[in-house]
Amino acid sequence: MKNWTLLFLRISLGWLLVIWGADKIFNVEHGIAVANTFYFGFLASETLLPIAGAGQILLGLAVVLGLFRRWVYPVQLILNTASLVAVATSIIDPWGWFIDGTNALFYPSLIILAASLLVMGFRDEDRLALDKLRQPA
Repeated sequence: MKNWTLLFLRISLGWLLVIWGADKIFNVEHGIAVANTFYFGFLASETLLPIAGAGQILLGLAVVLGLFRRWVYPVQLILNTASLVAVATSIIDPWGWFIDGTNALFYPSLIILAASLLVMGFRDEDRLALDKLRQPA
């Protein structure tokens, strides 16, 4: 059961990166709006955003497949931490009782960060990752 759970978690985390990356490529205006609203305009460029999106798609696919996990998991953690920080007020006060402009729909950013830490922490036990399958017994 643990192997399938780690696989499912890895696929769902990686595919989230693929979706976010594709949004940067195919819906550049939305990506720019997100960058301007949550990330202080970082990469809010019609030229840079699709390049970042392509990188995010490649990272997501590596996570999904379980390739290069020693390197891609920390990068995934950095991206998911940045997302959490960007919406931190919605984690602290999801219903906006004390902080204006929060949104309960951003609360799962905390769960995503926890999942990222979990796949990193159990990397050696993920027997269905391609990295693990490529290693000699």
